[in-house]
Amino acid sequence: MTTEENFGFRFQEWNAYKDGRSFRSKLNALLQRFPPEEKYALVDQTRRALNSVLLNLAEGANKNTDRETRVYINRAQGSVDEVVACLDCALDDHYINEGEHSTFLEGARNLAKQLRAFSAHLKS
Repeated sequence: MTTEENFGFRFQEWNAYKDGRSFRSKLNALLQRFPPEEKYALVDQTRRALNSVLLNLAEGANKNTDRETRVYINRAQGSVDEVVACLDCALDDHYINEGEHSTFLEGARNLAKQLRAFSAHLKS
């Protein structure tokens, strides 16, 4: 096997990335139920925030220093916060019920905890 074939993308091994993918998939399934008028509004904004979590982790994975990597992890955390705000809007607009809101809030909370712990680990 050549060196190129052995090259991996380390972010794909991170639990935060794996859990982020799972969270994104589940929430995207829920977004399918939103009314058509939200397709280019709340649905699009939520999807962009979900994608941003993963994309920031990927982009930060091969930075030269832990400090640089932390910048991208912090951006991913901000995107998780944005997803939570989108969930709040969806609840307020009656697109999701309290149970769905609670379930996805817990998923976002778990993801945020992982990102905070990862950032703290890089800081030490």
